[in-house]
Order: sequence, then structure tokens, then C-alpha cells
Amino acid sequence: MADIRDIKTILYTEKSLKLQEHGVVVIQTSPKMTKNGLKTVLKEYFGIVPLKINSLKMEGKVKRFRGRLGQRNDYKKFYVKLPEGVSLESSEA
Repeated sequence: MADIRDIKTILYTEKSLKLQEHGVVVIQTSPKMTKNGLKTVLKEYFGIVPLKINSLKMEGKVKRFRGRLGQRNDYKKFYVKLPEGVSLESSEA
């Protein structure tokens, strides 16, 4: 079952800030999170019913760290369309 601890961060990049002007929030979660799981978390903890959720699976890159091979963590990104006039920042209070 999905939990609030599966949400890692709300992304604030140049692209995500442009999307926020149109009511879309970008959320980074653990790879096991699903659309329905995120929807229930947003309902229970924030009291928000999202209009639409799109997901993107990001696989960790293989990189070298001090000459040794390593891999970045896998994660999922969700693009959540919120209703008009609602934001996650205002509902956290």
C-alpha cells in the first residue's frame, strides 16, 4: 500500500516551475509508487483530488565514483494536474 514516506520530493526545476503556472506539480517518489497509490496519498494527507496523473519511470544511470562503477537510484516522477486554485504548499498548513 502507498504511504506518504514513498514521496521523496516535490521537484523545483526550471521546467517544473513553468508547469506549476498551469497547475501541474512534479513529484519524485520511490519506484514502487503507483498512480492510484499517489492519488490516495494526496486525498488522505493533503485533501486534494487530482484531475490527472501522468507517471514517468526513471532508471538510475551507471556512473563512475572514484574509479569504481556505481549506479544512481531508480525513481518515479509523477506529473499531477491539480484543480484550479489549489496548490500543495497551501494545503500543507
